[in-house]
Amino acid sequence: MTGDRVFDTPFTRLTGVRHPVMQTGMGWVAGPRLVTAVAEAGGLGVLASATMTLPELAAAVRAVKERTDAPFGVNLRADAGDAADRVDLLVREGVRVASFALAPDRGLIDRLKDAGVVVIPSVGARRHAEKVAAWGADAVLVQGGEGGGHTGQVATTLLLPQIVDAVDVPVVAAGGFFDGRGLAAALAYGAAGVAMGTRFLLTADSSVPDAVKRVYLEASQTVVTRRVDGMPHRVLRSGLVDGLERSGRWSGLVRAVRSAAAFRRISGLTWRRIIADGRAMRRGRELSWAQVLMAANTPMLLRAAMVDGRPDLGVMASGQAVAVIDDLPTCADLIAGIVADAAKAIAAQHAALLR
Repeated sequence: MTGDRVFDTPFTRLTGVRHPVMQTGMGWVAGPRLVTAVAEAGGLGVLASATMTLPELAAAVRAVKERTDAPFGVNLRADAGDAADRVDLLVREGVRVASFALAPDRGLIDRLKDAGVVVIPSVGARRHAEKVAAWGADAVLVQGGEGGGHTGQVATTLLLPQIVDAVDVPVVAAGGFFDGRGLAAALAYGAAGVAMGTRFLLTADSSVPDAVKRVYLEASQTVVTRRVDGMPHRVLRSGLVDGLERSGRWSGLVRAVRSAAAFRRISGLTWRRIIADGRAMRRGRELSWAQVLMAANTPMLLRAAMVDGRPDLGVMASGQAVAVIDDLPTCADLIAGIVADAAKAIAAQHAALLR
């Protein structure tokens, strides 16, 4: 162990962080402020680039580098039209980790690995983990159905052991984690660390408006809906979400067209690029053009809540762990507490078994 490192795992050795705790790349949430706080606390902070233009991502990477010397990562959309340009940016700037919400192709993996960047795709099924591991991914992030955002139906406790047994690379567990007992449990399953989104969103270092954080702290129920972007999306139940559930297909498409136009203005993308990205999204995922069009809803509805502070006009992605979170610690206190509590839980269990 080095310094205050309590757990020495394949994940900490691979990424160079002190603790086996990762913050996921949440759009509009995981910016330089949060990522720096996580990195300084010894975890792996990850910038969310899907809602950033390429120049904005470059500025965000440099902002983190100016604030900390600790390793950090960037989450990329493998199906983005400028994915190769973003990869080149990570290589130039010496970013330690590239994570992906969707499986990157072999070419992207090879480019990153040749430059010494650690590649960690997110997966939701055993076959996906086996595929990216065979392609050279350094580790995989496994998200069970308890997680926020786009999610599957299989619980983490069932999905995690399947993938740990199936691949020879480090596995990071996500979906339902929020404290030290969860980290201890994940390690017992064979994971090399845990990743959390909702727990880091609800910290003092998160840039999410205070009024929105209060909505999260008071929440007790999440719902998985397809009305946001045509794919399963776990969010807080709200009046807006209930309205989306009741809306017809036509009204949903009209809303999506408006969202696409608004996102085009904010992102600076041309309609040609949006259509090209849509084609890439459809490839191998059996999505209709209606679903692709609806995907424009996601960044705009999330932005309304996470940036503009209007939960009444936006959606709030959330894992099921939100029901048991009731405070807003700093990232430093959160990670230190998780690591200490995990060590205590493991020691207590060991002592109990030796009686």
